[in-house]
Amino acid sequence: MNFTDEKDYIMRMIKEMVRVLFSLAYGKKHVSVETEKENKYEVSGKKLNEFLAMIDLGQINEAENILLDSIDYTKKEEVMTAAFFYQHLSEKDSEFLENNNYSKEEVLSGFKQLLLQSEYSDLLYLFKDDK
Repeated sequence: MNFTDEKDYIMRMIKEMVRVLFSLAYGKKHVSVETEKENKYEVSGKKLNEFLAMIDLGQINEAENILLDSIDYTKKEEVMTAAFFYQHLSEKDSEFLENNNYSKEEVLSGFKQLLLQSEYSDLLYLFKDDK
C-alpha cells in the first residue's frame, strides 16, 4: 500500500466507522443531509457547524482543543459531534492538513481516542491493525 492509498484508507475507514457509530447510537442508518437539518449536534453549546467552520478556516488544533476539553463522553449527541468532526477532517487533503499543523494519522488517532473514551470502544476491533 503506498502513501496515497494509506491516506484514502484512513478517510474511508473513518467515514464507515461514523456510519456504524451512528447506527449503534441511534438505531437507524446515517444520512449526511440529516445531520445538517437536525442541527442538534453540539458540544457545550458550540454547534457542529461552528467546529466544521473552524476546520475550514485552518483552526484545526483550536477546534479540537475546544471539542475535547468540553465533550461529555456519556452523551451520544456529543460523541456524534466529535465523530462528524473527525469525519470532516478526514475528508481534507493532506496538503491542507499539513499546512495547518495536522495529519491524516492524527485524524485517525483522534477518532480512535474518541471511541476509547466513549461507550463505543468495542468498535476499535474494526480498524486494521497496522503492526
